[in-house]
Amino acid sequence: LFGIFFSPQDGYIDFMEYVAALSLVLRGKMEQKLRWYFKLYDVDGNGCIDRHELLNIIKAIRAINGGDHETSAEEFTDRVFDRIDVNGDGELSLDEFVEGARKDEEFMEVMMKSLDLSHIVAMI
Repeated sequence: LFGIFFSPQDGYIDFMEYVAALSLVLRGKMEQKLRWYFKLYDVDGNGCIDRHELLNIIKAIRAINGGDHETSAEEFTDRVFDRIDVNGDGELSLDEFVEGARKDEEFMEVMMKSLDLSHIVAMI
């Protein structure tokens, strides 16, 4: 799915890739969004999200969204892995990520806020 919108070969996103990704984020079904987020967050492209990748995501989301949080980014990351890393290998597969987001409201909320573009669309 991500490969349709972004071709890593050239390292750039052309206008059609951008429009397709924006459309997915704004109008796509939940599972499609989660699969796209997973590909986006799998920084090294190995098919799994490790603790370091997720921690960086959580820190970035918090930096953008601001606000007070009951737990640190590290504690939140540990909690996510405790809840959704089903096989306990220290990495989140695509299936664990999608299923975990569906079952864990707090994780789902954070993932959905990470690319919430409604405020940008409202300005346009």
